[in-house]
Amino acid sequence: MIWRNLSALAGSGLRLAAPLAGADLRERLALTGPRVPPGGIWLHAASVGELTSARVLAEELAREFPLTVTTNSRSGRDLARQGGWPCALAPLDVPQAVRRFLDRVEPTVMVTVENELWPNRSRLADSRGVAQVVVGARMSARSAARWRRLPGVIATMLGRIDALSAQDGDSETRLLGLGLRAHALTPRLNLKLLAPARVQPGADGPDRARTVLAASTHEGEDAALLDAYIAARAAAPGLRLILAPRHPQRGDAVAALIRARGLDFGRRSRGAGPEAPVLLADTLGEMARWYRAAGICITAGSFADVGGHTPWEPAAWRCAILHGPDIANHAEDYAALDAAGAALACSAQSLPQALRALAMDSARQRHMGLEARKLLLARAGDPAILVARIRSLARPGLAQGPARHDI
Repeated sequence: MIWRNLSALAGSGLRLAAPLAGADLRERLALTGPRVPPGGIWLHAASVGELTSARVLAEELAREFPLTVTTNSRSGRDLARQGGWPCALAPLDVPQAVRRFLDRVEPTVMVTVENELWPNRSRLADSRGVAQVVVGARMSARSAARWRRLPGVIATMLGRIDALSAQDGDSETRLLGLGLRAHALTPRLNLKLLAPARVQPGADGPDRARTVLAASTHEGEDAALLDAYIAARAAAPGLRLILAPRHPQRGDAVAALIRARGLDFGRRSRGAGPEAPVLLADTLGEMARWYRAAGICITAGSFADVGGHTPWEPAAWRCAILHGPDIANHAEDYAALDAAGAALACSAQSLPQALRALAMDSARQRHMGLEARKLLLARAGDPAILVARIRSLARPGLAQGPARHDI
């Protein structure tokens, strides 16, 4: 009640100031925004990261229903525009703005990505019969402790949710303890993994087991990776290397390192392909091609003070994964892959031996790649059940048409 009254007062003040405000604030007050067919789905994602992770779900829903996307940032809105979806900055959680937005869009379902729960948005959507869905929900121990200080607020919002998929079991337990109804739970989904899980790697090419990809290397890593490749090639003649710098503008510097070692190489920026003994992949937008070509992937960023890069892209392509010790950005992911026998941790000193052994054992490569993809699919989850649930919530409202409400 306190939030409702204070936010209503703030909304009145903001409305008076609107003629002097910029375009973004007017959009957040829902004084401007897209005109869309009624009865569709409102998808809200905080910013670029959340919208990117929800892209697979958004594309699936947009095939059947009018989809309107809101975000809290201009960069997120720009990404939605690139996807071709009607979009706007999300309405501020003042009742006047939320009502205006609901009047304009008239959704039947509100789909929220991860953690964006707002009291007025929840209450007013519920008052109009808009079904509420949360996807990829997370609830940390710290956030749960904060919400326990406001039990009436969080329990009421969670009690209105018709379907929720959490990212992990701990989040499920905390959300249920805060007031989520058990029947609202749907199978877990990791939204960030849905896109790599959709990759269809196809059959291995004849040279795949003899090709190594050093993916997204950083300054300070290339020399050690080149030396490891040279050592492995001495034991496995015909071994190829694709070296893909994280920043292609480093191409000249990396080329100098390759040339200094007397290696025969080609540059992708000058037309060379994976048939080169060493390919410097100094271009953008072709990583899928290199993952497809390589049976072994060294995930770089893990041999420098960078924190490592995601292992799930090479896992999607059934690559056997080698990684360094600096994996803080994805420590839990790498730990799970290591435990499954899908990845192997190395130091810069032990990498040559590990790469040599793996290059000479195609059966082990294949096994590691299969285990990596198996773990990816298990962790991503299957969005089909959630999509079906959203579809069932949307269709009755779509048939009846939501009623209009005056501001």
